[in-house]
Amino acid sequence: MLMIPLSGRTGFQILAYTSIALAAIGVVLPLLPTTPFVLLAAWSASKGSPAFAEWLENHQAFGPAIENWRSRGAIPRKGKWLACVMLCVSWSVLFISGSAPAVLVATGLIFFGLACYLLTRASY
Repeated sequence: MLMIPLSGRTGFQILAYTSIALAAIGVVLPLLPTTPFVLLAAWSASKGSPAFAEWLENHQAFGPAIENWRSRGAIPRKGKWLACVMLCVSWSVLFISGSAPAVLVATGLIFFGLACYLLTRASY
């Protein structure tokens, strides 16, 4: 097992708890995706807090998303489409706010690549 210094574990713990808080908010707010934050929380908790990681994996609401990702690389269909819609909304805000063309091209390419990645993952 890789030994992470105490300061590094603290950073991973903060990231894990922040991510799970955002995921919990996403459960009730329809525009905030839950799955990416759950997966980020699981990853960071595994590095900073094994007890929290175990709790997440066994959680009734969050555990299935982690298990589906780890076993099949699967993302909920609703989560995929919501993420793609939010990418489009985010890019549109940049466009409307008059961002520089280089920023629009760069973010557009990144967002397009991310959307392609999401849409090619298995669904559940």
